[in-house]
Amino acid sequence: MNTADLGLPVAVPSTALFTDQYELTMLQAALRAGTADRRSVFEVFTRRLPEGRRYGVVAGTGRVLDAVENFRFDPMILGFLRDRRILDEPTLEWLADYRFRGDIWGYPEGEVYFPGSPIMRVEGTFAEAVVLETVILSILNHDSAVAAAASRMSVAAGDRPLIEMGARRTHELSAVAAARAAYVGGFHTTSDLAAGFRYNIPTVGTSAHAFTLLHDSERDAFTAQVATLGSGTTLLVDTYDVATAVRTAVEVAGTGLGAVRIDSGDLLLLAHRVRQQLDELGATKTRIVVTSDLDEYAIASLAAAPVDAYGVGTRLVTGSGHPTCSMVYKLVARAESDAPGAPLRPVAKKSMGAKSSVGGRKWSARRLDETGIAEAEVIGTGEIPPELAERQLAVPLVRGGEVVGREPLEAARDRHLRARAGLPMSATQLSRGEPVLPTEYV
Repeated sequence: MNTADLGLPVAVPSTALFTDQYELTMLQAALRAGTADRRSVFEVFTRRLPEGRRYGVVAGTGRVLDAVENFRFDPMILGFLRDRRILDEPTLEWLADYRFRGDIWGYPEGEVYFPGSPIMRVEGTFAEAVVLETVILSILNHDSAVAAAASRMSVAAGDRPLIEMGARRTHELSAVAAARAAYVGGFHTTSDLAAGFRYNIPTVGTSAHAFTLLHDSERDAFTAQVATLGSGTTLLVDTYDVATAVRTAVEVAGTGLGAVRIDSGDLLLLAHRVRQQLDELGATKTRIVVTSDLDEYAIASLAAAPVDAYGVGTRLVTGSGHPTCSMVYKLVARAESDAPGAPLRPVAKKSMGAKSSVGGRKWSARRLDETGIAEAEVIGTGEIPPELAERQLAVPLVRGGEVVGREPLEAARDRHLRARAGLPMSATQLSRGEPVLPTEYV
């Protein structure tokens, strides 16, 4: 069963209240003013990448599609809005029949993005599109932040597997979304069973220090675990003394022991010592897994160590210091009148500082150099130059209210690896720098 295809809500039957109140009060005012039905174009973009980051990663697109499908105002929700006197009766009546019937285009999940990239475009009436702002932004900002951190960690890890294990460090629903985003960004497995069930991500897990402390001796704990899970299990060896634990682990499980896990101490030093000890004991194929507050920099520092896999929690699910991507949802064009087929007029926010926006319904394409490596993110309105027509980045996600862009999570994961490989080599440097591609407006 692939539950990712079922459109299952994580914990609620409706996403309609995953919104800010002002979206519904704007709706009410627009209905009263007679402007609610004007055709409108909203775009999701970010004005800048987090400081020092060289590219962003689009993640959460599949969850956005689920959220749009589940955006329904049932009687209980309408009753809440009525009891709080948030909206008047005509607006509540309008919401009772709400269904998004417009179109959504966007960068496919796993693609990379840069400042100004029109990551998602929502087209419909003002009324049906404006109410989706918060739920779309909350998903994309969170998931893309985690995916970007995961991508950097994946680069640092090279061919070594990465285990997502941050469920206990964030909200229980965020943990499921974070595991999904981490998988898109290059992680291989998760410890979170809800993520495994919901998104078919491979799950792993063996034991914590509590299991060792439960038993009268470390040997008893290892014996119990091996008896249950087999010699291919992973034994945690840093509860007391690492060298003693490694020796006991091999004595209990034999030289076919699957792996040992180190969760504290000087990981670089311990990894070398444990590898030497395992080899001397004949357990030459026993793997070493390290955990303990890792981030991309700590993983990179272990590149020369005899480590076989990394488990990452806190730093991953919090975006490794950047828990949001600062994406915004802005009206960039609207019809000149309510008449069917009325032409679109570009609109844009003009303000002091760096919070202005660029008006107009946009296309985007990635220009390549003669070797096939990306050299610029090109964004424009109107007709796209013929030489860029085959390099457009946005794909249809929703047409006439029907989801057309849902895909297996593996497709997003594979796409990210390809997109990252198509960037200049400096994109994967962990040192601080500017976005690896310039954004050009034409």
